[in-house]
Amino acid sequence: MSALNIGARALNANLAALQVIGNNIANVNTPGYSRQNVLQQTSGYQKMGNGYFGKGMEIATVERSHNAYLTREAQMTGSVAAADALRYSRLQQLESAFPTGTAGLGAALNDMLNAWSDVSSSPGNLTARVVVIAKGEELASRLRNTASQLDALQQATQQQVEGTVKVINGLAQDLAKVNARLTESRGSGHTPNDLLDQRDQILKEMSKLVQLTTVPADDGSVSVFVAGSQPLVLGQRANALATGRDSTDSSRIALSFVQGGLSTPIPDESLGGGELAGLMRFMNDDLVDTQNLLGRMALATATTVNNQHALGVDLQGNPGQNFFIPPAAAAGLPVPTNTGNADISASVADPTALVASDYEVRFDAGGINVVRLSDGTSTPVPALPAQIDGLTFNIDAGAAAVGDRFLVRPFEAAARNLQVAIGAPDRLAAASPVMVTPGTGNAGGLSVESLYASSSSANLTDPVTITFLADGSFTATGLGPGNPPPDNVGPPASYNYTPGQPITLNGWNLTLRGSPTAGDTFSVGAAPAGSIAQNAGNATGMLGLRDLPTFEGVPLSDGYVSLFSDIGTRVQGAEFAASFSGQIATTAETARANVAGVNLDEEAARLLQYQQAYQASAKFLQIAQSTFDSLLQTVGR
Repeated sequence: MSALNIGARALNANLAALQVIGNNIANVNTPGYSRQNVLQQTSGYQKMGNGYFGKGMEIATVERSHNAYLTREAQMTGSVAAADALRYSRLQQLESAFPTGTAGLGAALNDMLNAWSDVSSSPGNLTARVVVIAKGEELASRLRNTASQLDALQQATQQQVEGTVKVINGLAQDLAKVNARLTESRGSGHTPNDLLDQRDQILKEMSKLVQLTTVPADDGSVSVFVAGSQPLVLGQRANALATGRDSTDSSRIALSFVQGGLSTPIPDESLGGGELAGLMRFMNDDLVDTQNLLGRMALATATTVNNQHALGVDLQGNPGQNFFIPPAAAAGLPVPTNTGNADISASVADPTALVASDYEVRFDAGGINVVRLSDGTSTPVPALPAQIDGLTFNIDAGAAAVGDRFLVRPFEAAARNLQVAIGAPDRLAAASPVMVTPGTGNAGGLSVESLYASSSSANLTDPVTITFLADGSFTATGLGPGNPPPDNVGPPASYNYTPGQPITLNGWNLTLRGSPTAGDTFSVGAAPAGSIAQNAGNATGMLGLRDLPTFEGVPLSDGYVSLFSDIGTRVQGAEFAASFSGQIATTAETARANVAGVNLDEEAARLLQYQQAYQASAKFLQIAQSTFDSLLQTVGR
């Protein structure tokens, strides 16, 4: 009987092993499946008079091949890789909104500035004036279209964030249900392999969407924390993430954690990895920074062109008006917790000093601070209005209370709303309100290259006489207040002269070429009304804007280069990060799969091994049965 029992148990155990191997082979392509193995153990022994005899073997349990460390490593690295890959994909879409060549914003900006060249050559030519207006409209149109593409990309990203959050919440519910089933099966004494695989697969899918911290419990369940310490799943209970509009800026989307009806805001930086983190970083960092760069380009260009155009005179003899419709001042967005009733705004004071950033105005107990959000630079000011980074921050109405804060986005809508203000070519202010007259006794070594108004000085048209001295310097009589002091105290007090460098006095720029002779004079004063049709001084001033340092020292004509280079740098950095983290994630997943994955070659070898063991067990059982039958027949006789 012992031999029959040994043979029967061996036969069943080997058959079970074959069943497990067959299950492994069947699930070779099943996501999340871990290879299973039959653990066999001896059935003990029995003491007989001539020794201890084994009672065969039996199945202890069926376990899965699993390494908790490698699984956690694969989940964490996969989470980081998912964030980097998604951000890189979005940045590629962003880059496509900024083409180079003739279709780019740089070409449109330079075409508009260069179009003034024909007006400078022929100020009375209406066709040349129409071209300037058309080129201005083309630039404004491209800026608006680009801003629209960024808006569409922002909306698509927000929708993807909402969809991702829904998937995360659904997976959290699924995990809570699996936890309940794991708890129920815990008392069986055996490992519920398929449930554990299902649990790990859910965690793997969740980690691709948001970085997780897992804490296993003694009852077999696992709790999941996100954003540092928020319990998304606690055993058999699932909480949720939620999306909503930012309480300060309704154009932005914000994340929160919901538990028991209470909502807690989630900072973007606390997400760590996962597609959700990649989306939020792209939307609230990369996209916002690009919108600010684009808006700064539009705002600086419009303000600079308007300022110079306003210094000229149109064909009707009127002072120049705005070339572009002036962008409205950016209204400050109050934080919901504010207790004061102040209205804050920011407008352009110096278009060459603008920094592409959002700002926060804080009314602290110690005073007012204006914080540049792009780098955290805080500037204390005694009161408002105050000028910072080329912007004037002002309280338009009401009063602020201590603790109040305001978000100011001066560049957010600049490109989206840019429009050309001038429609008629005769309203183009190409003439200069000042004119220069060389002295009749000049030696002829100096020639006038250009003269145009550069600022709205009250003394702009006052008569000024420039007289060159023997040492090459010059004196200037008739100057009003606010001019730079002489370079040489004299006597007589004089200014140094460099050929080709503009002489800036009384709000005008005079550029001379050549070598002066002692006694050479140049008289600058108001331009006669009859000279407007032949006067192209302000058109020359508009051309001079091309070389005006505007974007951190970059000329206005190269403003698009700084914008595009910033995007290119982001794309290049994101590509490297996605490649690097992807390789690490692949290595970690390979290491995990080497332990938990099904190897068909290995399974085929084990299949043959257990097949032979099964056949041997059957043969042994057959022999035992035959021996037992023979014994019965002998005893029966």
